[in-house]
Amino acid sequence: MKDLIFDNFQNAIDESLLRHKSILDILTKLQESESRINRAVVKSVTNCGCIKVEAKKQELPQENDDIEELSKALKTHVNGALCDNCREVIEREIGNNLFYLASLCNTLDLNLYDVFIKEYDRINTLGKFTLR
Repeated sequence: MKDLIFDNFQNAIDESLLRHKSILDILTKLQESESRINRAVVKSVTNCGCIKVEAKKQELPQENDDIEELSKALKTHVNGALCDNCREVIEREIGNNLFYLASLCNTLDLNLYDVFIKEYDRINTLGKFTLR
């Protein structure tokens, strides 16, 4: 069923994309949408203030043999929670990014669901050892 949702999403995008059919347009629109996500997150910090970034050097455990301890020790540096307005803006920008990502998949004859499943399998196989 979930593959149907991905396929329907990808097909709907293929039917609705009119102006930016060129691979060059798609790549630049994808990059622009990534920048807009970054900008929306930054605005949540600087304009709204619903989240705060409190970054400092990551403190690694003395015994770094245990990857579970390493995972617990590393921080996101984000404090607070998105307000409804900021959440809506960021969700819209991420949706826009997904639109152009699916457009790129369509142009290159890739199935977004297959890409998703392959990445999911890599993560499940390697777990924390993917080290991303």
